Amino acid sequence: MNVKDKLPADLPNAAVPQYNARESWRIFGIMSEFFEATERLSAIRPAVSIFGSARTPADHPYYMLAEQIARKLSDAGFSVISGGGPGIMEAVNKGAFFGKSPSIGLNIQLPHEQQANPYQDISQTFQHFFARKFMFVKFASAYVVMPGGFGTLDELLEAMTLMQTGKTRNIPIILVHTPFWEGLLAWFKERLVSERMINPEDLDLIQLIDDPDQVVEAIFKHYETRGFLPLPDEHELMLNL
Repeated sequence: MNVKDKLPADLPNAAVPQYNARESWRIFGIMSEFFEATERLSAIRPAVSIFGSARTPADHPYYMLAEQIARKLSDAGFSVISGGGPGIMEAVNKGAFFGKSPSIGLNIQLPHEQQANPYQDISQTFQHFFARKFMFVKFASAYVVMPGGFGTLDELLEAMTLMQTGKTRNIPIILVHTPFWEGLLAWFKERLVSERMINPEDLDLIQLIDDPDQVVEAIFKHYETRGFLPLPDEHELMLNL
């Protein structure tokens, strides 16, 4: 079988240029997402991005823990960024909204229509996951990762990969709730480290902290000898992210 056998036999010759033109025009839409978000978020630093499940109900301990952490970060002077949706994202925005610093929601348009939660001082909507993920990294002085699913793991591993490969500056990555994360971290050690897929020191990128006050303290400790804003060489690095 040849690859051409899998192509539609009745595809008009004019269709290929038509689709190519549409793809080219999409680039302008992507550029506008980056431009608009950068303009709107440029004044929110220092900020902390917090991730977690969209499926967590408001009476769940994870929800209440995320709300508490976000409130403490907001009162400590950090803008707080979440994905803008329900569940833990809502808890994060709610905690920050009633704190002293801005509550930011980076919403995503999904086929099943994610509803933006009402606790956002700044609400920015994206069509493309990669543009949204870039903004989580670009403006964050730290990552706090609550229990979550594929999206949460995606954000966690994206940040770890960028730091491991030197594509962005090192910032604290804090996993919250030990019982949820300890199995994954054990697998990282037993498989990824032992089979030399990663270096042992790569796991030093992660901190496991359960107490909200200690989360805030760990972020301040990371920056105790420097400011929160990127240093000149870090800024240059992030321009090429």
